[in-house]
Amino acid sequence: MAYETLLTDLNEGVMTLTLNRPDKLNAFTVGMMKDLLDFFEQVDSDDAIRAVVVTGAGRGFCAGADLSSGGDAFGSGSGGESQRAPRDGGGLVTLRLFDCKKPFIAAINGPAVGVGVTHTLPMDIRLASSKAKFGFVFARRGIAPEAASSWFLPRVVGISKAMEWVSSGRVFGADEALAAGLVSEVLEPEALLPRAQELAAEIAANTSAVSVALSRQMMWKMLGASHPMEAHRIDSQVIDFMGSGPDSREGVESFLEKRAPKFSMKVSKDLPDFYPWWEQPEYEG
Repeated sequence: MAYETLLTDLNEGVMTLTLNRPDKLNAFTVGMMKDLLDFFEQVDSDDAIRAVVVTGAGRGFCAGADLSSGGDAFGSGSGGESQRAPRDGGGLVTLRLFDCKKPFIAAINGPAVGVGVTHTLPMDIRLASSKAKFGFVFARRGIAPEAASSWFLPRVVGISKAMEWVSSGRVFGADEALAAGLVSEVLEPEALLPRAQELAAEIAANTSAVSVALSRQMMWKMLGASHPMEAHRIDSQVIDFMGSGPDSREGVESFLEKRAPKFSMKVSKDLPDFYPWWEQPEYEG
């Protein structure tokens, strides 16, 4: 995969994606948005990719939107009229990531501000360097949260902490992010990427790709469910489907034989007919 704003490296099922505008602290541009959207499509279609680690080149993770165009950086001239307002680019990225079939691990190595942090919210695991900084700075730039973060952020850290960060717009460190659950680990800079790749390698080596794809969507889509019965319905379908397939047999046999599993099902061709269930007319989620 060749991109103008991204670097990719695949090693034994683990794809490492590096945001690559180091001279601009990897600030987000329309070009980066387009590159990311294409990257997600490639990830979903390539069975060799089992998990993705996302990090930033140089000393930054992503410093937010590139503001080099000046005071009109966020405006389109539509005045916010619903029939004319263009889709938010950060939201296009997060919504596509929300539907991805592979797990994503963010290795946040430096400043992650604005869209630089909101685009990580649909990622499944977030790790931070001790030197990382975070900021939901929208109110300080005269705008409002984007990238569907008004949905994601309260679900990750709770409404009170989300509103504290969003309404103040202040920048805070990795320890505060850890205490609030925004990240699950804080590591020294040199240990960050190896730890993220270790987690991704564990997924790649030990799990069924189809099990992970279904589990990822079950977890994320149930965040908006109104009753556990919705989870029970899809649980029942997935268990019946997977329990009748070769990966289930291999999982049990490898456990009994005390050996590493060799799962054969592929995300590209072996997902059930009811996937994606949340887009089916009969789905009540």
